[in-house]
Amino acid sequence: MTGDLNLSNLKPAQARQARKRVGRGLGSGKGRYSGRGIKGQKSRAGSHKMRAGFEGGQMPSYMRMGKQRGATSKDAMPIGPFRTSTYSVNVRDLAARFDAGTEITPELLKETGLIRNLRRDVKILGHGELAAKLSVSAHAFSKSAVEKIEGAGGTVTWLKPPHEPKRRKHRKGAPASVPEPGAGETEPAAPEAPSEETAEETEETAE
Repeated sequence: MTGDLNLSNLKPAQARQARKRVGRGLGSGKGRYSGRGIKGQKSRAGSHKMRAGFEGGQMPSYMRMGKQRGATSKDAMPIGPFRTSTYSVNVRDLAARFDAGTEITPELLKETGLIRNLRRDVKILGHGELAAKLSVSAHAFSKSAVEKIEGAGGTVTWLKPPHEPKRRKHRKGAPASVPEPGAGETEPAAPEAPSEETAEETEETAE
């Protein structure tokens, strides 16, 4: 050490840089516009804290692109009034978590962590294999799930009536189909030969 450490020779470990003081007159070099330039978006407060996807006010790209339709598409959110939001559980999850003879209900699925809560309906899907005999109660089932559960000797209980697609009703007074050209047309009948009585009357009139 060159000397004793005391209050007169204390120095920071690294040279300190003076804070930039803006708006303190033209002579300071950072007066008038304070280094922001003239007008424009970057001269405003909060201009460097734009949210993700902001494109300066124009229509952003995620709104210009087409959306994928369907109840499970993230682009289709929020879910409309004619769609439902369900927790889906596959038969492979049931085979991995439960032993044969177990009666599976939404409450049991929540206890085992397969669903988060009971506020949504539960739908059983048929992905995977199932060999154990299980009694499953849920709000909805896929066709393949019903086949695999019943094929293993188990039973299926619908907590809601199965969804049946509505048939389209034909509107009354719909325009009739136009017949194809030539269809339904008949050949003109040949003229009938005059009878004997008609021939005699014609001769009398001529005389």
